[in-house]
Amino acid sequence: MTVHTRRSFCRFCHANCAMLVDVEDGKVAGVRGDPEDPMFGGYTCIKGRQLPDAHNLPDRITQSLVRGDDGAFAPVAMAEALDEAGARLKAIVDEHGPHAVAVYCGTYAFQNSAGVGAAMAFAQGLGTRNFYTSVTLDQPAKVYTTARYGQWMGGLNTFSDADVALFLGNNPIVSHYAPPGGLPPFSPSRRLRDAKEAGLKLIVADPRESDVAGLADIYLPVRPGEDPALLAGMIHVILKEELYDRNFVAAHVDGLDALRDAVAGFTPAAAAERAGVDADAIVAAARMFAGGSKGCAVTGTGPEMAGKGVLTEYLVTALNILCARFCQEGEKSAIPRVFTPQTPRRAQVGPPGPMYGEGFPKSRIRGLGMLGFEMPCNVMADEILTPGEGQIRALICIGGNPEIAFPNQRKVVEALDSLDLLVAIDVRMAATARRADIILAPKMCLEREDITNLSEWWYETPYARYTEAMVEAPGDTLDEYEMLWELAKRIGTGMPLAGGPCPMDERPDKQRFLDLMSAGCLVPPSRVRADTEDGRAVIYEDLHPVVEPADPAEAHKFDLAAAGMPGALADYGNASPDADGFDFRLVSRRSRHRFNSSGHHLPGLRAKRTTNPAFFHPDDLQDLGLAEDDIVAITSPRATIYGVAAASDKLRRGVVSMAHAFGDGDAGKDDVRDKGNSTNRLVDETVDYDPLTGQSVQSAIPVRIAAA
Repeated sequence: MTVHTRRSFCRFCHANCAMLVDVEDGKVAGVRGDPEDPMFGGYTCIKGRQLPDAHNLPDRITQSLVRGDDGAFAPVAMAEALDEAGARLKAIVDEHGPHAVAVYCGTYAFQNSAGVGAAMAFAQGLGTRNFYTSVTLDQPAKVYTTARYGQWMGGLNTFSDADVALFLGNNPIVSHYAPPGGLPPFSPSRRLRDAKEAGLKLIVADPRESDVAGLADIYLPVRPGEDPALLAGMIHVILKEELYDRNFVAAHVDGLDALRDAVAGFTPAAAAERAGVDADAIVAAARMFAGGSKGCAVTGTGPEMAGKGVLTEYLVTALNILCARFCQEGEKSAIPRVFTPQTPRRAQVGPPGPMYGEGFPKSRIRGLGMLGFEMPCNVMADEILTPGEGQIRALICIGGNPEIAFPNQRKVVEALDSLDLLVAIDVRMAATARRADIILAPKMCLEREDITNLSEWWYETPYARYTEAMVEAPGDTLDEYEMLWELAKRIGTGMPLAGGPCPMDERPDKQRFLDLMSAGCLVPPSRVRADTEDGRAVIYEDLHPVVEPADPAEAHKFDLAAAGMPGALADYGNASPDADGFDFRLVSRRSRHRFNSSGHHLPGLRAKRTTNPAFFHPDDLQDLGLAEDDIVAITSPRATIYGVAAASDKLRRGVVSMAHAFGDGDAGKDDVRDKGNSTNRLVDETVDYDPLTGQSVQSAIPVRIAAA
């Protein structure tokens, strides 16, 4: 048979690597990197190369399912499933109000370029405050600090321009994730090695010597959860030795004295004792970072999930502010973002956003408020289980798996099972989908049109792609935005978008929807589509924004004393960690062969690993009387899970390292080798959580270890 090869991009994760797709007999037969792409140069990862299997698995859900009175699922036409879902949702809204319906966008909602935008428009049209995404599970502090302390309107320094970089718990070689200023996830290992050959100085802080840490000029094996001590020690050195950019600080920063007072007690010796690293290394790292001309400090999700996320991100923000790591007047602005609504790019500080929860509805639970337009995920279970006005009675789950991804796993199961209606949009019978009343079958990535709006947060040039569908979707499927439009139509609500209300008389095609959703962007999706030749990327170099002079009518400054963070640092310094019999700290890690809870069902990835190993330092295993491949019981103050022991001399002593949000259920001793466990069962979001963001402790979890 003839094989046709076309250009597209991967949507297994948020990197969106450029791909060549082989199509045979109307099916995806193979994928590989596109060596002619100017951004990726042929790079793909092992997860993305599983797309043919992901599309063609025999147990893929290609027809909608409705649970009958006997508890069993029966296949139905998409229109019939939408009719039932729409009727039941409308009845719930009519009786209990719009807040009784919640929408959750999981990992794979983000991999559809219209997924989150359509879900937000659906929720806003419905009028519910209960809109959730996975952002508040692992990185709400990044959003909070960016909004609260003000943004430099020209953007942070980009990695390509950096001569120094500080990574805290960030391993983009494996995770393919980096915040602004970090290592772009496009052939990250090669990019980092090339940068080091060109003179980049790299500092890495991590409880384990990760892939990135192995390339560091200074590696700081920080004790889990003690990143604030390390950062405060570095800031102490920078301020004491006046290594900061005094002209920039004088012009653009308030609150310096408050920060100076807060770090006064974090001398290198004191910081080293708390952080578990060498004092001289802290001094050397501070001097190296401040001595660079460009380059940022960035974090991964691990430090943010370690219980002091906002404080950690505040101190990282302070480091970048003190050292003026921003694009200046006349330079190209950072990260042009072709599909994102444009904001002025000026050499000045923009206004701060509202405090967490200010100006937006609040949850009924723990006094927590919204982060931008979304509620923190860690109130959802209680919002479902707590009676009263506004109780969630229906949940639409889009490309997510809350049973595995959310903390306090058993409570989440109780909450999901208590819903009047659970609608899951999923391609497989994942743990959460198994509890659904209705499962809607979506198209997969190579079966739909998409743009690169998710990954453009790392493109340092105005790079954009509009991909066509590579193959026809099997069965009776729809794109997620089409499903949400159909539900809004049946309920009788609208879908407000940036370009105006979505037309509800006739369902718009994907291009029209994307144009409306991204109105005000640098280049509309329809134009990118028209400019695309043979599926290739388009680079609008002549449209790259340049940082303009400051507007004299605006006089905003970074405020390092805002939101009580200097006081929070003092409180942290005065508190002493208490092991209380839980002598190990469990830290999260990324896996080459999984993307959160996704991937374990794919044959090519299962062949690499079936479980979620518990990695220990070899000396810890010996002291515990354990050997590699033993099954271990890992117990927190909340629960016990089982893991399969593995040795790694890349870990510091007293640390166990496992992937979070892993697997597809509750594995016992007998099946843990085949299924693996999610560490989220070990934590309780009502006890250990950030009071500003509601984020639960999901890394640096106190645990004790025993043979199973």
